[in-house]
Amino acid sequence: MPVDHYENFPVASFLLPRRLVPAVEAIYAFARSADDLADEGDATPAERLAALQAYVRELGRIQMQEPSDDPMFSRLAKVIAKFDLPMQPFHDLLSAFQQDVETTRYATHDDVLDYCARSANPVGLLMLHLYKAVDEENVRDSNAICSALQLINFLQDVAIDQQKERIYLPMEDFTRFAVSPAAFERAESHGKWSALMRFEVARARELMLSGAPLALRLRGRIGWELRLVVQGGLRILESIEAVNYDVFRRRPKLTKRDWLTIFWRAMRMSKKRLLPVAQVKPRFPPTPTV
Repeated sequence: MPVDHYENFPVASFLLPRRLVPAVEAIYAFARSADDLADEGDATPAERLAALQAYVRELGRIQMQEPSDDPMFSRLAKVIAKFDLPMQPFHDLLSAFQQDVETTRYATHDDVLDYCARSANPVGLLMLHLYKAVDEENVRDSNAICSALQLINFLQDVAIDQQKERIYLPMEDFTRFAVSPAAFERAESHGKWSALMRFEVARARELMLSGAPLALRLRGRIGWELRLVVQGGLRILESIEAVNYDVFRRRPKLTKRDWLTIFWRAMRMSKKRLLPVAQVKPRFPPTPTV
């Protein structure tokens, strides 16, 4: 499970009930294609925003129960109607993709989490609806897992995002650790960069573990699916630590050996095993005075 934008989506997973596969594939096709509009190819920002606005109009047609000429949206409309899915998560996803076109820096961690709430959390919410497992506690924990996965993706893909002239790590953290956003990949910045990344990894791990009880609470296939997702995300964090946070030269990826570890840990997950680690809090260094 590469922790990547929408690659966490359990498309064709062996744990996914066959009755849900068409629904998940329809949702994935929407999310993946919209994400690509914002990120891939040589389109100008104006062209990207126009293409995403066309998706907004298609969602409007679904809400008005009007037919679409686009097969992808026709299929999505049937899934939304069959499972009585809310429309807001789809609009939230498009909002995040539009923000990707327009925003390249985030001032605070809260700003990043706001982005995660629209770029990642809607996927978890839609899955809960498909499994008919929506309640306040489940949504809270699902949001934590999804946001953590998004944060882990940011840490994993710092170099890739930099090539797109984007930085998803909060600017306040660069200031706190005295790292220059213009030169954070340089060798002379490695010590400070490692300290910054150590903090970000700890924060993402804490968030993931705060939502992990959902995987133990939900029964059946969705619970096992979530166990693998949680353990996969945690394993990526360990891989980042293993390369001493040098994600510029060695982007962490999961190997077959990692998957064996993930499956083993998923089988042994329990609330008792999670709590001791979940109680570890990331520590802020003193804020430099100006």
